[in-house]
Parts: sequence; structure tokens; C-alpha cells
Amino acid sequence: MIFIRLASATLRAQARYRASLLVDALSALAGNGLEFVALALTFDRFGSLAGWSMGQVAFLWGLTEIAFGSMDMLFGGFDPAVFGQHIRRGTLDMYLLRPVNLIAQIFASDIMLRRLGRIAQGALVFAYANHVLALAWTPAKLLYLPVVLVSAVLFYGALFIAGATASFWTVQGLEVVNVFTYGGTALNSYPLPIFDRWLRRFFTFVIPTAVVVYYPALYFFDLPDPLGLPGWVSFLAPAVGLGALGMSLLVFKWGLRHYTSTGA
Repeated sequence: MIFIRLASATLRAQARYRASLLVDALSALAGNGLEFVALALTFDRFGSLAGWSMGQVAFLWGLTEIAFGSMDMLFGGFDPAVFGQHIRRGTLDMYLLRPVNLIAQIFASDIMLRRLGRIAQGALVFAYANHVLALAWTPAKLLYLPVVLVSAVLFYGALFIAGATASFWTVQGLEVVNVFTYGGTALNSYPLPIFDRWLRRFFTFVIPTAVVVYYPALYFFDLPDPLGLPGWVSFLAPAVGLGALGMSLLVFKWGLRHYTSTGA
């Protein structure tokens, strides 16, 4: 496949500078790790957060970091900040002139291996959470865990694609997009009940970020939803992830039809 060839070229180019790649990955691991250490110190002082133990919050944190780090590595070409630069500089025209699917080119153009540092940090925190909690992993839960991870990756990727689509009309509104991408990630790293009611409703029913991590976590913990939603909401993650990705790609293609080259 042409996509594999393009992606391989991108990865080979990064592999030439192994020392730089290693330093970047370790920096990401250490930087995100310090954030978790700060959170752990907070727990040492207060003991729990909205009734959630350190292990339970670490579970949310680790799952979110693995998913978002994986998305950031695979969907990096759709990062609104990156894609907006293509439009501003006119380099998107170069992709459009090639006889290769545009979406495949964007996917293959910015697969950043340094994101492995963030993924590794999330995996370490997730392993710590499982050690502390000693969860009873039934076969059903073990099968559902990778489904949740993939669903979260697709959902976060859909947010990136939606932000990239907005760049067809403006490259000045990136901070608004960050509220839904990076802000939604931060929200998923903590128990939902600690946030205001309007924020909980917004990230559950409007931008259903909570549905792809928080509610599946309730299933893994065998906990009812303290906010009153039925238990089957915990199993909506695949539908939300796939649905959001499909919708974002359709909107992206619609935006592309309205794209005006900087050289026009």
C-alpha cells in the first residue's frame, strides 16, 4: 500500500537521529511523569478525590495518557497547529497535486515516534494502578479493555480532524480547539463528579469525552454511576469513537471542497 510506503519513509527519517528521538521520548516521559507525581503528592495530603482512591485515579490517568499519546503519534498530521501551517504556507497544495489520497498522505506525514514517551508514561501509571487496585479482570473485561483504548484513540483523533477542518476557514481559533482536545484529555484523567454540572453534561452529551474513558472505568471498577446514568453507557465507547471519527472525516472532506489555495 502507498500509505505504508509513505509512513515507512517518515519513520526512517526519524530513525536517522536516534539520539534526538530518545531524548525527546524521555523528555515526554519525564514531563508527564512529573505531573502525575504532583497528583500523587496531593493524594498524600488529602487521601481521596471525590471518594476515588489514588489507584482509581491512576487508572483513569494511565488509560487516558496511553490513548491520547497513541492518537497524537498516529494523527499528528491532523494536529490543528500542524495542519494550519500547511494551509498558511500553501504546502497543502503539494499534497493535493500528488496522485495519492490526501487523508492517507496527512496520516503518513507526521507519525512522531517521540510520542512513545508519553505512551510509556501512561503504561507505567496504568500498571501501577492495576498493582494497587488488584482488579478482578474477567474475560469480558480483558476483551473490552483494548476496545476502550482503540475507541478513545479514534475519538481523540476525530477531535484533531475536526480542529484541522476549522483551519480551512481560520488558523486563529486553535485555542478554542484545544479546549476540546487537550482540555478533554485533562478532564478524562480525573473523576467526573469533581467538575461542575454544566461541564459534566457538556463532555458527556455534547462532546462525549467522558463516554470513552470515565464510564468504561466504572464498568472495570464494578461501580454505579454516581451521576445517575444507566450502566449500559459504559459500553457506548466503540460507537462514540467510530461515530465521531466517521463524522469528522465527512466534515473534513466537505471543508476540503471549500478550500481556496493561498496561490489562488
